[in-house]
Amino acid sequence: RRGDRKSGTLQGFPGCDTSCGAEEAVHYMERECDILIPAALERSINRTNAAQIKAKIVAEGANGPTTPAAEEILLKNGVAVLPDMLMNAGGVVVSYFEWVQNLQHVSFGRMTKRWEEKGKKSFIKALRKSGVAVDQTISHSIGEGATERDIVYSGLEDSMAVAVKKTLRTAKDRNVCYRTAAFINAIDRVEQAYLTNGITSF
Repeated sequence: RRGDRKSGTLQGFPGCDTSCGAEEAVHYMERECDILIPAALERSINRTNAAQIKAKIVAEGANGPTTPAAEEILLKNGVAVLPDMLMNAGGVVVSYFEWVQNLQHVSFGRMTKRWEEKGKKSFIKALRKSGVAVDQTISHSIGEGATERDIVYSGLEDSMAVAVKKTLRTAKDRNVCYRTAAFINAIDRVEQAYLTNGITSF
């Protein structure tokens, strides 16, 4: 919600439990839930508490929150572990977009924004001419061209969707966990980059 974004906290959010202190917070990970997101500390899920994790899915928001020993226990217990290199890759993706933009010295959408707006407005005009009623407020929002933020979010969504799809496919084809599948895909891309640049001895 907008208010929560301004305050930067979930405190006061309906249904939010703040009854425990920082020292007890680690035990919250052992509560029964659908998705557990360890998003703060490394090695927060380890061999000492992995067996007590009751979540169906562990989605790693932090860097390295699950130790190898803990992941082995989780997988044996049927818990799906979504690796950090995939789950928190969005920041790296957007940083790459920023780098590309800096190289071009042109903001995303600068070359196409007005053209998109003209096309959309022409479409709305054609609808009205054919007798279709289009609300003024809706037509204004539809007729606007994509902002730089819209384009970045679109690129981020596409990049993450493709990465997830490839990870799922590799995990199924190779019969490996999602972390191993993500590593396989990453190494394959490095290999392709080397071969594309004529580097064959590595």
